[in-house]
Amino acid sequence: MSALKLGLKLGCIADDFTGATDLANNLVRSGMRVVQTIGVPTSPLAAEVDAVVVALKSRTIPAAEAIAQSLDALKWLQAQGAEQIYFKYCSTFDSTPEGNIGPVTEALMDALGTDFTIATPAFPDNGRTVFKGYLFAGNVLLNESGMQNHPLTPMTDANLVRVMQAQTKRKVGLIDYKTVALGAVAICERIAALRAEGVGVAVVDATSNDDLHLLGPAFKEMPLLTAGSGVAIGLPANFGLKPSLQASQLPAASGLQAVVSGSCSVATNAQVAHFKASGRPAMAINPAALMNGQSEALVQQVLAWAAPLLKDGPVLVYSTAEPEAVKAVQAQLGVAEAGALVEHALAAVARGLVDWGVKQLVVAGGETSGACVQALGIAQLQIGPQIDPGVPWCHAPSETGGLHIALKSGNFGTEDFFSKAFGVLQ
Repeated sequence: MSALKLGLKLGCIADDFTGATDLANNLVRSGMRVVQTIGVPTSPLAAEVDAVVVALKSRTIPAAEAIAQSLDALKWLQAQGAEQIYFKYCSTFDSTPEGNIGPVTEALMDALGTDFTIATPAFPDNGRTVFKGYLFAGNVLLNESGMQNHPLTPMTDANLVRVMQAQTKRKVGLIDYKTVALGAVAICERIAALRAEGVGVAVVDATSNDDLHLLGPAFKEMPLLTAGSGVAIGLPANFGLKPSLQASQLPAASGLQAVVSGSCSVATNAQVAHFKASGRPAMAINPAALMNGQSEALVQQVLAWAAPLLKDGPVLVYSTAEPEAVKAVQAQLGVAEAGALVEHALAAVARGLVDWGVKQLVVAGGETSGACVQALGIAQLQIGPQIDPGVPWCHAPSETGGLHIALKSGNFGTEDFFSKAFGVLQ
């Protein structure tokens, strides 16, 4: 079977599952018909869409593995006729000190035969702005925002030129806010000057959606873009597309409701606290209790607790904790083992909840979302309406009517996110 030539405009590679839905959400809101795949598909594209987002779980794996997975995704997207490639990472630009943003960017550049690309995680709708090359989260520098305490990818430097330069052999430069404000012609002139200086990657300032719309036309001819999801809002117009409500329509929702949260971010801690304060049922999973082969027993205990409560509304199962508590568990188990134990347990809980009849599921945390989606055997997601900036409802089709699922990055969403999410589907 050969690939259908359906005019695929944008082929996207995301380094985690919540980031993929974040990007897909912005593309849908800007008028693109989007399908998100879980991993690299094994068969050709069979739907007429404008963009495909291939969701990988590559943010924290060894760089060589992240490169291999990303190149596999690139080959598949090229086979579908993608006109432009978009490598999407988190709006907090976080990865391990060795990558994987830089190494994957270089590998994609080499594969596409391009000597220049841009890098900007700016997403003003969620408070992520870049000014003079420094990344801000809200009103503070990234390394003062709580991200310095991230259990897997702590960010202690907000200077993106410096962070990126440490991860790539290519020279890294800057397109600053003054140039961006002058529009596409000035941006293109700056790109030409940087290339003449031997710069291969340019960090780009953006402090508002107006900036992102100015960037879009300047990037029209670039084979490769690397960014958070914000740049996406300025791209559909390059292909003659305009915002449309039809792009976000999903099948009608039904079934029971639940939330599974594995993020330890400041935002998710507040969302868990709000849900509990509202009087809704919530149960915590203690990572230390998963040691010594106790994981399966604990999962069954959680499911037994949830079963009689589901009929009365959403329940929350969470491993969210303060940074000090997380560090204490990591000291006992090691960072990787502690994270894997929690992800495995929460994925088993999610699978059990769906078996109980949950058909509307919110998952918080990038690593947790990846584990849950894989445990549920989801291969493809249709992107629907936005709950909060960067977080849409999605629909995974199945013979039993499908599952509505929202994959929330730990840092995204208002305090009442868990409580209000289900109202969006009504």
